[in-house]
Amino acid sequence: MPWDNKSDNQNPWGNGSNGSNGGGSNGGGSNRGPNRGSGRGPNRGNEPDLDELLRDLKARFNGLVPGAGGASGILVILAVLIGVWAVSGFYRVGADEQGVVLRFGKFHTQTAPGLNYHLPYPIESAVTPKVTTVNRVDIGMRAGDDRRSAGVTRDVPEESLMLTGDENIVDVDFSVFWVIDDAPNFLFNIQNPTGTVKAVAESTMREIVGQNDIQPILTEQRQNNEEQVKALMQATLDSYNAGIGITQVKMQKVDPPAAVIDAFRDVQAARADQERARNEANSYANRVVPEAQGEAVRIRRDSEAYRAQTVAEADGEATRFASIYTEYRAAQGVTRQRIFLETLETVMARTNKIIIENNGNGVVPYLPLDQLNSRSTSKETK
Repeated sequence: MPWDNKSDNQNPWGNGSNGSNGGGSNGGGSNRGPNRGSGRGPNRGNEPDLDELLRDLKARFNGLVPGAGGASGILVILAVLIGVWAVSGFYRVGADEQGVVLRFGKFHTQTAPGLNYHLPYPIESAVTPKVTTVNRVDIGMRAGDDRRSAGVTRDVPEESLMLTGDENIVDVDFSVFWVIDDAPNFLFNIQNPTGTVKAVAESTMREIVGQNDIQPILTEQRQNNEEQVKALMQATLDSYNAGIGITQVKMQKVDPPAAVIDAFRDVQAARADQERARNEANSYANRVVPEAQGEAVRIRRDSEAYRAQTVAEADGEATRFASIYTEYRAAQGVTRQRIFLETLETVMARTNKIIIENNGNGVVPYLPLDQLNSRSTSKETK
């Protein structure tokens, strides 16, 4: 017989007049414990009766669904509950998310963005991590706690101080940007993604910094170090099957430690002055040496030209003398006279004297013939 058809004297814990534990003429109430109420089980006090709850639930359902009663009402209730339970398996995956279905807590399958369905809880459940969101981890620095100091960071020396390959200490603050590359591996293979990325980033940066000297790290090798850290981090996380992709490593600050930064800057200034003086000396040498070399080449070529000219003139004079001597031997008188006249012509051409024959007849007195001759010679030259 169902509980809802039982009377108050037929509940499963006995009643007040015929309790099996009471016996005798005192009735059921005399042998009950101090917290036993009328018609209720032990230690129930003022708690509601199960029969009353079921009756109240049935009455409410009969009021909502007319004609539902008895076993058919319970079946309708069960059908509604099963329908609600089945509908609870629908879930939506956003465009920036990746759906991961778990069956009894174990990875089952992945789903694409959109409306999807899985077996309702507790058989299956769905997790939708955001796979396009770029996450950031800062190493060596933290954002200020005070909202009024927005953009101000505080240094964390225990993370940022690193030893270089030439046994110097450098203060490196950098940021790592990462995304979820494989959702199942990300959810099940690592417990603390942010802590894992931070630990891998710090150890990787220390390894790369320890392989280089301090001067290249502070100047021209920063971008190369970022690429090396990114590649090594990705390889380490892939070996963990972490499902994380490193998108960028950005070195925010690379300086000597604060305690020695002033002295380090003085050393850098001295090195810059040394480099400037060396560059000026090289520039002067590059300007003077080619000029000296060019002057030496010019002098050498002039001397070679003078030698060639002198030798050629000597050869010409010797050849001319030999030819004259040959003519002289053939006709000595004529040759002697010609040489005499040529010599007079050469000598007299350099004098300002004018020789006038016939005792000067036909010449105007006081006429400056020498000046007229010099003027005519200058005009011909022009």
